Amino acid sequence: MTAAPVDRTDFENAERGFIARLIPGVIPAKNGGTAYDADSFDFLKGEGSDTVPPSLWRQSQLTAIHGLYEVCEGVYQVRGLDISNMTLIESDNGVIVVDPLVSTETAAAALGLYRANRGDREVRAVIYTHPHADHFGGVLGVVAPGTTVPIIAPEHFMEHAISENVYAGTAMLRRGMYYSGANLQRNPEGVVGMGLGPIASAGEFGLLPPTLDITATGQEEEIDGVRFIFQMTPGTEAPAEMNFLLPDRNALCMAENACHTLHNILTLRGAQVRDSRMWSRYIAEAIELFADRADVVFASHHWPTWGRENLVEFLTQQRDTYAYLHDQTVRRMNQGETGSEIAEDFPLAPDLAAQWNNRGYYGSISHDVKAIYQRYLGWYDANPAHLWMHPPQEQANRYVQLLGGVDATVAKVKEFASSGDLRFAAELGSHAVFADPSHAEAKKALASILERLAYGAENATWRNCFLTGAFELRNPIPHTLLAPSPEMAKAMSITQLFDTLSLNVVGERAWSEKFSISWHFTDSGENYRMELSHGALIHYPTTRNHTSDLDVTLTKLGLLQLIGTGSFDNVQAEGDTTVWKRLTGLLDKSNPDFAIVTP
Repeated sequence: MTAAPVDRTDFENAERGFIARLIPGVIPAKNGGTAYDADSFDFLKGEGSDTVPPSLWRQSQLTAIHGLYEVCEGVYQVRGLDISNMTLIESDNGVIVVDPLVSTETAAAALGLYRANRGDREVRAVIYTHPHADHFGGVLGVVAPGTTVPIIAPEHFMEHAISENVYAGTAMLRRGMYYSGANLQRNPEGVVGMGLGPIASAGEFGLLPPTLDITATGQEEEIDGVRFIFQMTPGTEAPAEMNFLLPDRNALCMAENACHTLHNILTLRGAQVRDSRMWSRYIAEAIELFADRADVVFASHHWPTWGRENLVEFLTQQRDTYAYLHDQTVRRMNQGETGSEIAEDFPLAPDLAAQWNNRGYYGSISHDVKAIYQRYLGWYDANPAHLWMHPPQEQANRYVQLLGGVDATVAKVKEFASSGDLRFAAELGSHAVFADPSHAEAKKALASILERLAYGAENATWRNCFLTGAFELRNPIPHTLLAPSPEMAKAMSITQLFDTLSLNVVGERAWSEKFSISWHFTDSGENYRMELSHGALIHYPTTRNHTSDLDVTLTKLGLLQLIGTGSFDNVQAEGDTTVWKRLTGLLDKSNPDFAIVTP
C-alpha cells in the first residue's frame, strides 16, 4: 500500500520568503552568558525520537526554523530568534518595529539581521500588540531609552504590563521556569520547544511606555507614511490586545489571536483567565472587517498564511475552535459537570481536530476547558467536601499515614506506575515526597514517573513542566535569573511604584505600626497621600492638604532613588524621616526560587 502523502504546506510557508539566517545563531547576553542559542535546536533536523510524540516533533521543527523572511512587499519578519516574532514594516524614512521580542540582546540581533540585508534603516516607530513581555521586553534593543519615536499600543497596555510582569512577576517567572523548561537541556530527552516558539530568551528586558494609545476598532493612523487600521481585541489572548490591517499592502496582523496551535485560555505560568467567547468573536470580526482586503495573514508567533481563501479557512478554524471550547464547556457545566470532569472527555468536532493549527502544542483542551470553568465558577466545584481541604503537605501526611508510611506509599507508587496508571502514580508519589522530602526513593520514583509522562505529552508546555519537576527532584533548584532594565521602573506610574511597596509589606509586622506620608512630585504636579493602617499600605492621589508624619517633595527619579538607596539626597523632606526607614523595614523580599515539587 502506498503511504499517504505528507502535507508539507506549513514547512513551505515557514521557509517562504527566506532572506538570511543569523550565523552562528548564538546571541550573547550582556551579563556574559548566552541570551539565546538558535543552534541548540539543530537536533530537530533529525528524524525524531521515541521520547517525543511525532506531532510535537513536527511542531518543534517548524518553530525552530529561524531567519529573516519577507512576508510581502515592505513587510518582513525575524522568526526563531526568540519565542516570538519581530515584524518590520518599511516606511517612508525607515522602518516600524512591531513586537520587539523578549530581550534587548535578541531584539538588537534581529534588527541587525534585518539591516544587514535591507539597509541601515532608522526605527521610526515601535508597536506593541499586547502587554506580554515577549512583545515589548526587547524594546531597548531597537530604540534608546530617551527615544522620541512614537510607541504605539492598545489602551490600558501599561496597566496590564505592570500587573503581569511586576505585581505577580516573581511568581509567574518561577512558574514560567517550569512551562518553558528554561533550565533543561535542548535535546530529545529535554526541551524541544514551547509549541508557540522555540524558547524564550534569557537576556535583559525593559519597557518604554506608549506615547500613542489605540482606543477603538477602525482607528486609522498613518505612521511615517504607512497606513494602519486597528482592531481592538480586549480580553482575548491578553487583557489589552489589538490586530491591524496594512490596507496598502493587503496584509493582516493578528497579533497573538490566531497562531498555528491551540492557545491558552489560562497559561500554566499563570495569568488572568481569558475570554474564549470574545476571542472567537473578535476573530469573526477580523474576518468580517479585513479578510476581503488581505492577501496574507501573519502573527507575532509562527509563520504567515498566504492566499485569501487559505487565510479565511485558517481564521475560521481558529474562530470555531475557541467558540466550541467555550460553548460546550458552559453547556456541560450547566449540566452539573465540574471542570476536571468536562476536560476528561472533550472531543472537538472532527474537522477541527484534524487541523494542525488546532492541536494542543501550547494550550491544551484539558487545561483550556478547566480555565473556562474557572472563569465562570472559580476554584470551588460546589462539593462541600472540597470546600476546606488541607493544604498539600497536610494532605500528604494523612494519605501516607493511611497507606502505612512513606515506604509503603512508594511501593504503591511503583505498583500503579507498572500498571500504566502514571497519572495516579504521580499524584501518590507527590504525597510521598511532601510527607518526607528527604526520602530519596520517593523522589526518585516520582521523577521517573514525571519523565515518562513528559515523553508521552504532545503539549510542549506540559512536557516542560513534567521534565522540570523531574529535574528539580534530582537536583537543587537553580537560581531564577531576573534581569530587568532600570527603564522598567522608570516606565511605571507613581501609583504602580507605590504598589510595589504595598505588595511587599509583611502584614504581621505592620499590624501595630501607624504613620502617614504626603508626597509632592515637582515634575508632574501630582500629590499623593500614603497611610500605613492595620497592616495595609494605602496610597492615593489627593488634592487636599494633609497633615502627615513625613512630607516629601521630589521628582519621580527622586522616588526611584529613595526606593533603591534610601537616600534623601536631592529630596526635600519635612517631618520624621525615620518613617521611611520604618516602612522599608516592613517590606519582604520576593523569593524567585521557591519550591514547587517539594514542600
